[in-house]
Amino acid sequence: MIDSDGFRPNVGIILSNEQGKVLWAKRIGQNAWQFPQGGIQAHETPEQALFRELDEEVGLKPEHVEVIGCTQRWLYYQLPHYLIRKHKKPVCIGQKQRWFMLRLISDENKLCLDHGHTPEFDSWRWVNYWYPLREVVFFKRQVYREALQELSPLLEQHNKPPRRRLRRSPYCRIAQR
Repeated sequence: MIDSDGFRPNVGIILSNEQGKVLWAKRIGQNAWQFPQGGIQAHETPEQALFRELDEEVGLKPEHVEVIGCTQRWLYYQLPHYLIRKHKKPVCIGQKQRWFMLRLISDENKLCLDHGHTPEFDSWRWVNYWYPLREVVFFKRQVYREALQELSPLLEQHNKPPRRRLRRSPYCRIAQR
């Protein structure tokens, strides 16, 4: 599914642990690391794609995470010219993404990189929140910066010791466009 401007709708997933570190995953067979992400299918909402991708890429179910929030608008990145597959129609020039901030509420042993039919990652680790900005491939750097900046207050708020019992955060509802 590619929109009329050539962007593929996608969800990005920032998964945090109790210490405020985030899951950083290594692409299978490469020395390339990134946050889990994946395309939104024609029949899906961004929330449905989030949970499908979370299951396929890292083996987590909705009951293993708390959705803290998401970006309020689409964030875009363009592919470098040498990565655009001009022979495929429609031509995809990049991705538009909704980013979700999640908190792992189960044991990390629930993480499973070979759960999906085609594994995308062969390793993972917890890293400091801003670490991915230095390490992600150059053409995704700006969208990572925008997502991390917008979502950082939510993580900080959820990592403070609660004064009273917190209710489970409802995740944001996004209209499919």
